[in-house]
Amino acid sequence: MIKRLGREPVIQENSSLTHTTLGEYTEVGKFNTLENVLLGDYSYTGEFCILQNADIGKFSNIAAMVRIGPVDHPMQRPSLHHFTYRRVQYGFAETDDEEFFQWRAEQKILIGHDTWIGHSSVIMPGVNIGRGAVVGSGAIVTHDVEPYTVVVGVPAKPIKKRFPEDTVKKLERIQWWNWSHETLKERLADFYLPIHEFVSKYDKAGE
Repeated sequence: MIKRLGREPVIQENSSLTHTTLGEYTEVGKFNTLENVLLGDYSYTGEFCILQNADIGKFSNIAAMVRIGPVDHPMQRPSLHHFTYRRVQYGFAETDDEEFFQWRAEQKILIGHDTWIGHSSVIMPGVNIGRGAVVGSGAIVTHDVEPYTVVVGVPAKPIKKRFPEDTVKKLERIQWWNWSHETLKERLADFYLPIHEFVSKYDKAGE
């Protein structure tokens, strides 16, 4: 049976979403946990992903077993342990350390449009992933990634740019990711063109 996506998001089985907003034509894979997440239009996650405190753009391709935003422990305190901020669980207080949880939530990860986050990669809190960037499988990203850059390794380091700088500038002017669903459908064949032909066709501002 062919799976069809639509304006209503698709959430696969055994997934948990908290304080999460899903765009149109989005899909959340099986056994996912999303907390404090914005998932832009057409973006999707594979199986067994955990995403926290992230704003993710449109057309983001997130492979299976990706971890976005592993939360920090309080390293400056005498103990790293939960008992200092999940106090209620241990009967140490009537309230948890909400200030610490708020600090965690503010360490936002920003992931741009049309990105590819490879299998089993990890993106640390506070990192920005630029538009069109690629994170290789198994990479651990600890620093910002420039647009249209491919990063791999532990820690992740850039190995190449997807396109020449003038092509990137044209793509930034075209902003195809903001086209309507109808326009994308109408121009679908052009997405199979070589990149230089695509940008030449649509970069009217650069003429």
